[in-house]
Amino acid sequence: MAQVLYVYKEVELLREGKQENTGMVAFLSYDEKPGIQAIANTSPDRRPMPGAHPTIYRDYEYVRHGTVSLLAGIDLLNGQIHGIVRSRHRSAEFIEFLKLVDSRYEPQTVIQIVLDNHSAHISKETQAYLLTKPNRFAFTFTPKHGSWLNLIESFFGKMARTMLRGIRVNSEAELVQRIEQYLDEINRMPVVFRWKYGLKDLSPV
Repeated sequence: MAQVLYVYKEVELLREGKQENTGMVAFLSYDEKPGIQAIANTSPDRRPMPGAHPTIYRDYEYVRHGTVSLLAGIDLLNGQIHGIVRSRHRSAEFIEFLKLVDSRYEPQTVIQIVLDNHSAHISKETQAYLLTKPNRFAFTFTPKHGSWLNLIESFFGKMARTMLRGIRVNSEAELVQRIEQYLDEINRMPVVFRWKYGLKDLSPV
């Protein structure tokens, strides 16, 4: 837990100008949001009707077209979201995410990522890829059962309450398109998520 909090502490010091930001380190919080359901209505929603139903009426039956996973990381300094939407979240997809992030930052930048101990993050395939990028990535793992420490979870929670709440689509492809559009819109006016709990009790970085 302390290792994760020290990452957040360093981010706060950089943000407040109390530590020089040379641009040589980027800080990301990463996780997967699996099982996002592509659900379609069996009949069109009905508009509110006085005396019958005061809000939009939706049939309780639905058609399930499948699920997708969002693999996403939030830049802790500027709030930018890096993400891909795929049908699965294995080592191959995680490596694809790492390659995406690798393309977004200057070659000399060390990319510090807070993430959990999911098997894909520590697999042989992932380790083999990291060996091809020496000194490029540095992982800080959250403790077991400590996913609440990962700031990306705040973004996922906001996404679930807003964009995904009650969403209906006609296909899995449409769901992917809607999620990608949402990420694009977020990145036009990114929101910086900040961690405060426990930081004041840490010794200086």
